[in-house]
Amino acid sequence: MADWASVGTAVGTLVLAGATFAAVRSGNRSARIAERALLAGLRPVLVPGRREDPVEPVLFADGRTLEVGAGRATVEEADGVFYLALPIANVGAGLAHLLGYRLEAQTADEAQADPLGPARHRRGDIPPDVASFRPQQRDLYVAAGRVGFWQAALRDPADELYASSAAAIRTRGRLTIDLLYGDHEGGQPTVTRFVVLPDEPDGWRHDVTRHWTLDQHDLPRV
Repeated sequence: MADWASVGTAVGTLVLAGATFAAVRSGNRSARIAERALLAGLRPVLVPGRREDPVEPVLFADGRTLEVGAGRATVEEADGVFYLALPIANVGAGLAHLLGYRLEAQTADEAQADPLGPARHRRGDIPPDVASFRPQQRDLYVAAGRVGFWQAALRDPADELYASSAAAIRTRGRLTIDLLYGDHEGGQPTVTRFVVLPDEPDGWRHDVTRHWTLDQHDLPRV
């Protein structure tokens, strides 16, 4: 004869287990949603500055000051040093902390022959290797909804990047600048690719062609 009390207990236990599993799954889902909402409130997103943005002085380590802003890239050679600066805006919700940069330089002829096009607007670029980024010499921050800048200087003629950049700048070719940054907590590493091209009459313009969101464990110590 069946032990109906035992059967009832077993059924009750099964129902309770199912309810507990559903509650845990729902709780995990709610936690993930809350985490994503929190991260969205911290995520920075960098884009080029606008033409109507103000111009501000940017100080380099050797004491040289350049005017940067108005939506135009700054590329200048002086005393054998190449100074680079980009006006950038943070359209994300969180503070952007710039960690490092990666620079590719092509002469005018090389840029024109690029199958991706001179402006690199076509699909095909793969995410850059984070190990190839150079660290910023000082911390640079761009607040949410505000404008700021990125800067670098090339000083060593023995550096391969110096030679290629010199050829690109002097022939008015192309500079591709990948910026590595994250939120102020050190998370959400992102790479934004800026392409710098000559502009009339003798200036330079810049545009964004790609954003890559990296995994946290991919973030190098730069």
